[in-house]
Amino acid sequence: MRLNSYDDFTPLKEVVLGSADGYLDRVRDMSFDMFISDNLSGARGYYPSISTWRDGEERRDRNTPHRLAQKERFLGELVEDVEGLAAQLTALGVTVHRPLPPAGDTTRVATPAFEAAVTPPLNLRDNTLIMGDEIIETPPMLHDRYFETQFLKPVFLEYFRGGARWTTMPRPLMTDHSFDPANVAHAAPNIEVPLDPRESPYDVGVEPMIDGANCLRLGRDLIVNVSNANHALALDWLTRHLDGRFRVHRMDRLTQSHIDSVVVPLRPGTLLLRDPGVVDYLPEALRGWDVVVPPPPGVDDYPQYENDDPIPASPYIDLNVLSVDEDTVLVNDACKTLVATLEQHGFTVVPVRHRHRRLFGGGFHCFTLDTVRTGGAEDYLA
Repeated sequence: MRLNSYDDFTPLKEVVLGSADGYLDRVRDMSFDMFISDNLSGARGYYPSISTWRDGEERRDRNTPHRLAQKERFLGELVEDVEGLAAQLTALGVTVHRPLPPAGDTTRVATPAFEAAVTPPLNLRDNTLIMGDEIIETPPMLHDRYFETQFLKPVFLEYFRGGARWTTMPRPLMTDHSFDPANVAHAAPNIEVPLDPRESPYDVGVEPMIDGANCLRLGRDLIVNVSNANHALALDWLTRHLDGRFRVHRMDRLTQSHIDSVVVPLRPGTLLLRDPGVVDYLPEALRGWDVVVPPPPGVDDYPQYENDDPIPASPYIDLNVLSVDEDTVLVNDACKTLVATLEQHGFTVVPVRHRHRRLFGGGFHCFTLDTVRTGGAEDYLA
């Protein structure tokens, strides 16, 4: 296998798809935490967490009999939907690789600075960035995802044997004082929020931390969303490391974190946007591209939960699509408005089921890590 992935839209040949299986083993540890993550609309949503990044009444009550049954049902359906995505990708001729499953007794990990739960490897886009022929493991902002890329070692090792570069960004010590204090006012689901920071003998100050989903890849260009001091340090590292091979561009606070449900390149010259205002945040060279802005989804596009179930409010997660090529896009089969909009713009839509995406905070782009596409280091910003 030879690693080659410079963008998100040229023909997809190989992909790594995450697994939700481990969540079922940890159902009693999980809670749905509310967060606010979108500057443009103030959209609110929920995120499944097995850490203690935010305490609250809902977390303390997460294992009442009804809540436990609810989580088991949601998780069982999530597993079904992820496996359905694997089958659809295979049917389209894409080679699908999978991570190692977490062992049932692997529930906690420890470093000199912290102890944390273990999150199963579902949203693979977050902790790895593929830049051409290089695997870059990014430094996460959640303790319970610190070792998540270990489950991808067999896949990464095969690409390395095939000639890929393989780099790990500096691993943060992740004490409470490693995090930008400004995060408290701008909490996102993948950013730890120490509300009462404690001193540690391992304190070194704010450290580089960022997710791959903060980044947009366009051939020889990398656009990085920076919303805090942790991201800014990571941007500095990426700029120096990629110098001479890629051009790195800073984008300031489009969101608190991930951008792959806000701006999605569908093909050269065409962007899928959550809101027309996104254009104002983009590098100048992208502002002349054609944009596709679907109307907000309707109520019928999402499952309707019982009154005492979590009722997430963000309607935008279905923009987290996965392109198989410049004309073909995998879209949630329930999001009728997005399907219709893309078809009106000449795209072939492949509908795939993903029922509880507003609860689990991830879509088809989040679940996957595209490792082989046919595109190269093109200059799409010329």
